[in-house]
Amino acid sequence: MHRPAQRDRREQLPADGAGHEGHGPRGGRRPGRLLWGAAAVVPAMLIAAGCSSGSSDDGGGDAAAKKPASSAAPSDSASSSPDTVREAAYAKLPDACAVLSKKTLEDLVPKGVKGKAGSSDDTDARGNCSWDSLDNNGVKGSQFRWLNVAMLRFDSDASRGEGDKRAGEYFTKQVADAQAVDGAKQTKTQPVPGTGDEATLVRYDLKKKEGAFKQQTVVTRVENVVVTLDYNGAGLAGDKTPDADDLVKLAEKAAKEAVASVTSANKGGGAGSDAGVSPDASKSTSESKSSSKDPGGKDSKDAKDAKDSDGKSSPSAGASLKSAADS
Repeated sequence: MHRPAQRDRREQLPADGAGHEGHGPRGGRRPGRLLWGAAAVVPAMLIAAGCSSGSSDDGGGDAAAKKPASSAAPSDSASSSPDTVREAAYAKLPDACAVLSKKTLEDLVPKGVKGKAGSSDDTDARGNCSWDSLDNNGVKGSQFRWLNVAMLRFDSDASRGEGDKRAGEYFTKQVADAQAVDGAKQTKTQPVPGTGDEATLVRYDLKKKEGAFKQQTVVTRVENVVVTLDYNGAGLAGDKTPDADDLVKLAEKAAKEAVASVTSANKGGGAGSDAGVSPDASKSTSESKSSSKDPGGKDSKDAKDAKDSDGKSSPSAGASLKSAADS
């Protein structure tokens, strides 16, 4: 609709500007036509303007209707950002060799209360300590005991999930590993009530040339920390085999104490921690310090580190014990 109006203007301009000069053979009659054409063009232009205005209003209305949608785009992009995860309850671990009292150690490993710390590149994320005891009675034989406490802490991570959930997955793996030891006989699995958020005992017999070993493994999860306690005993050189039920009671007592040490180290203790019960996650006071190295992705290495330190004061018994705990 605009183009005809523009052409009429171009035809009108020479007549207005030149006066008597016309264009083409009909130059003398052209001014009249142009005036009439101009009069006709005016309403046409007004109509065109009206149409253009109407379409402009419609376009403006569409643009206005689209504005809320465009303004909603930031929220859409915000919702697509990585989800935040709840901060892990515990930010550090206690010294693995100090999680058990001297009295408890005297009950479990009477001849070896001094522990041997395992190597760790980040003691706030992982640690373990082992004790071995050989009560040598000469020709009457000997009583051997071995104890190992391993701890692994999991941080919350946006890509891997919350620390307690990751710890739960590792807890399940540790229990399965304890149930799958080669050569184990009379394997039994049972829950350990009142110990952390979840705890399982796996017990079995393992026959070695040095004697019959009674193995107890207590795996406990407290918030985002997994504590694995291995304890076994054997009568060597003809001495009697220890009572498995007695060893179970000692192992469960030690596991509760180790869990209480974890909660106390993170200032989340109290009456509940004395019984090995973790505090509610919403009430836990986690430290601002976080581990410089995330244990995520190192589970297999951590499990190996947790099990690879054993007592070596008695080479033959220690080697047999390593086979019992690590096979």
